[in-house]
Amino acid sequence: MRNNDSAAVVRLLEHARYEVLPTATIEDKILASLPTERELTVTASPAKGLEDTFELTERLRAHGYAVVPHVAARQVHSKTELSEIVARLGAAGVTTIFVPGGDATAAGDYHDALSLLEDLATIEHPFTDVGITGYPESHPTISDDLTVQSMWDKRRYATQVVSNMTFDPKIIAHWVTRLRARGITLPVLLGIPGPVERAKLLSMATKIGVGDSTKFLMKHKGTFARLAAPGGFTGERFLAGCGAVAAMPDMRIAGTHVFTFNQVAETEAWRTEVLARLR
Repeated sequence: MRNNDSAAVVRLLEHARYEVLPTATIEDKILASLPTERELTVTASPAKGLEDTFELTERLRAHGYAVVPHVAARQVHSKTELSEIVARLGAAGVTTIFVPGGDATAAGDYHDALSLLEDLATIEHPFTDVGITGYPESHPTISDDLTVQSMWDKRRYATQVVSNMTFDPKIIAHWVTRLRARGITLPVLLGIPGPVERAKLLSMATKIGVGDSTKFLMKHKGTFARLAAPGGFTGERFLAGCGAVAAMPDMRIAGTHVFTFNQVAETEAWRTEVLARLR
């Protein structure tokens, strides 16, 4: 890598946050392996509901971590419930949230993230950062044009875009360039899988509910193949490939959003080792 590209990769890894699922053992794993300065984001499972997400968020906040809970729009019933969620997260000291549409059928008034964001904008809240989803690769049920249009529609209510996982740096470069050409200037966090084994991915899929497991496997079937293949995907090689575009200030690639699949110790060890070699 060129010096500028290497420096960009270091910056991306220094500004990494880890996504975890709210399982019974994850709190202990985090406490055993992650310093409190590591930012965490907690997913929302349709099978478990938002309560598990918020309870884990509150516990991790009490331990001193910066935590970004997923507020999955389709799991929120109404503006009244949204106001209660805002108050609850504010009391826990949460200042950043991530608002996906979510994989569930709408439980109430919100059929997509935009409708929830519009209501959130009318409620006094403590959130200095609000993340929305980006799709570097095609969504299985939504056209590319619509996903970009969706980000355009949501840009007024958000402060950052969190990309879904992809494995091709060329796709990232094309996608981010397209966003900027469209006038979407929000900083981007690159979604990247941590160094997790195929067997552990399969194990995690069985822990998040039967219905969720099916969706998980469908959404991440490419992940299994690529992570398991000899000489296949590695996070370091992916980030090296993204170095050139990440080094361009106008592209505003701010950091990484690491999908740990709850393998937080392995992810932190990998990040630390790569940083030690690149610095």
